[in-house]
Amino acid sequence: MNIAVVGLTHKTAPVEVREKLSIPEPVCDKAIAQLCSYPHIEEVAVLSTCNRLELYLVTSETEQGIREVNQFLSEHSKLPSSHLRPYLFTLLHQDAVMHLMRVSAGLDSLVLGEGQILAQVKQCHKLGQQHQGIGRILNQLFKQGISAGKRVRTETSIGTGAVSISSAAVELAQMKVDSLSAQRVTIIGAGKMSRLLVQHLLSKGANNIVILNRSMNRARELANMFPDAHLRLLPIDDMMDAIAQSDIVFTSTSSTEPILDRANLEGVLDPSQPLMVIDIAVPRNVAADVNELSMVRAFNVDDLKAVVAQNQESRRQMAMEAEALLEEEVETFEAWWRSLETVSTISCLRDKVEAIRAQELEKALSRLGTEFGDRHREVIEALTKGIVNKILHDPMVQLRAQQDIEARRQAMETLELLFNLDNQQARV
Repeated sequence: MNIAVVGLTHKTAPVEVREKLSIPEPVCDKAIAQLCSYPHIEEVAVLSTCNRLELYLVTSETEQGIREVNQFLSEHSKLPSSHLRPYLFTLLHQDAVMHLMRVSAGLDSLVLGEGQILAQVKQCHKLGQQHQGIGRILNQLFKQGISAGKRVRTETSIGTGAVSISSAAVELAQMKVDSLSAQRVTIIGAGKMSRLLVQHLLSKGANNIVILNRSMNRARELANMFPDAHLRLLPIDDMMDAIAQSDIVFTSTSSTEPILDRANLEGVLDPSQPLMVIDIAVPRNVAADVNELSMVRAFNVDDLKAVVAQNQESRRQMAMEAEALLEEEVETFEAWWRSLETVSTISCLRDKVEAIRAQELEKALSRLGTEFGDRHREVIEALTKGIVNKILHDPMVQLRAQQDIEARRQAMETLELLFNLDNQQARV
């Protein structure tokens, strides 16, 4: 068995490629089922965000398992493998383990130290369990990764003042206009990213904000979080009318197809009225041809990198501190992983010794006859179990603690030979 991660991120692929590989939560179950149907994939977890798609897997044969994942990604994205290959990365075992730790801690994010990714890793873990993709190994890996993410945020200051994609989008808007307080702002979508947009817009002085959403109940829930803000709520059917009366539009919906394009904007916009559109959704909510309109300035998540760079430097030292903590977390997982190899041999040894103990105990008790009371039987039973446990304790501890792979395997082979254990059973 081996652990691997195959994927792409904002570092390796542009948004137009990332959006084709995005796996929205409603179809995550189908993706997990398909991946688990491949012969060399034993476990899988799908981490899909606006900045990354990563498939964490346990394979019975590494090269074949990775080939099966690449086949899945090609089919899912409808892109040939030759086109995808330059954008994908593959990490094996310890590198894969460290990668998840860094992702959970926010060290691999577009916004260094951002906190939203930890919640996304938790959701990935939950969905993997729910859809039977995660087994014993990935369960332990994700538990360790989530623990690492929490620890970094508790023991370092990397999250202090860390911006999110939403706040970077607001900062970008602020850089492009004289004052947000004078701007008519429309937000399309009412999810978590939109809530953060509202929060940051209000903190920067924006006071004329319209929220559009397909579900008005969801929009009202968002508005209720900001009772003093006087947010205007409109149904999605009023989208084009609202945009026509806006200076800045933020889009953050779960739509898998663009909701704005050149044709529908051209039909409602006054050529003399400039409009800024900032799309923070992946897949993109705004088609690329919008940039052909002279009155529109359109930005997507990849355009936020310059804004984010200004906030990065102050957290780089904190990131170095965090890396040291992650090394400890990786070693904890590695110790657990090493112990797995010894489980079969230890279990086989314990079963054999227990069988001998039970057999000899029955012989002794039969010789003592029926006059030997139940209380005495319990005492003898506990005595023999205690002796067996004490004899086996040190060998088991030493075997689990052995870090050198070859030395550990030699120790297991010696145990199997000396105690005449069934090799097939011990190596299962």
